Amino acid sequence: MGRTVFRPLDGLLLLDKPAGLSSNQALQRARLLFRAEKGGHTGALDPLATGLLPLCFGEATKIAGLLLGGRKAYEAGVVLGRTTDTDDADGEVLRERPVPALDRARVEAALVPLTGRIRQRPPIFSALKQGGEPLYAKARRGEVIEVPEREVEVDTIELLELDGATLRLAVTCGSGTYIRSLARDLGEALGCGAHVTALRRTWVEPFLQPRMFTIEALEAVAAQGGEAALDALLLPVEAGLVHFEAVHFDADQARRLGHGQPVPVAGEVATNLNLVGPDGRTLGLGRRDEDGQVWPKRLFRWASAC
Repeated sequence: MGRTVFRPLDGLLLLDKPAGLSSNQALQRARLLFRAEKGGHTGALDPLATGLLPLCFGEATKIAGLLLGGRKAYEAGVVLGRTTDTDDADGEVLRERPVPALDRARVEAALVPLTGRIRQRPPIFSALKQGGEPLYAKARRGEVIEVPEREVEVDTIELLELDGATLRLAVTCGSGTYIRSLARDLGEALGCGAHVTALRRTWVEPFLQPRMFTIEALEAVAAQGGEAALDALLLPVEAGLVHFEAVHFDADQARRLGHGQPVPVAGEVATNLNLVGPDGRTLGLGRRDEDGQVWPKRLFRWASAC
């Protein structure tokens, strides 16, 4: 096989990440399939996890940070009675304890302190960096690691199923929340320890009802319809900005924005605005200051052509 020739490609792919791959490995497989010159993902999923991993190609990488900060939803399988060093089934067992007799009321009561704005200690085996290096790299070398707690937002935790020592939870939360940590802390609250055995991300804001594609499905589309069929599965860059206030501009205003100049538009102060040109295409991101001036923050390459 010859060397892959990559191409300019802009858009968003809602990938259904398989278990067993890191988020970066999944990204690179999709990027190779699409031959996209530039790509990025919007928040890592653990290798054990499956589900929605929005991928950004080309100009869409400019909004990856915004998608990373969006709210998310998960379904998690949890087993009580066993603690691991990774807080999931991929780790080494640290301790086993008997599981007390539990009913829904007791488990749901233990979940209450884990909702709202809480302090959470991330897992030692995580991609968080300390001294410029991921924690998992330090942990694999056997270093003693002190991971400070941090504040996260957990909207809801619903107990979907309770079967002896096995639980299934549905969680909606803000960015930076570790479901593994929630499972670990739930296990400690119940006095027996716990770890995650399965994790699936069901949505990421603003993709609340996503149409996801597995890598196998993408390969099948490529085999049957080629790159044109693959490209038809991509969402436009604008799809990642639908939850921000849209401000529309005429041709002259769009030209000014494309040259980095402000445009007066009445409204409240806003950090992130969806700047829409006369043809309905998003020019990029902007902000509105206290004087009612809209300033471009990060423009897509086509904004300069207005």
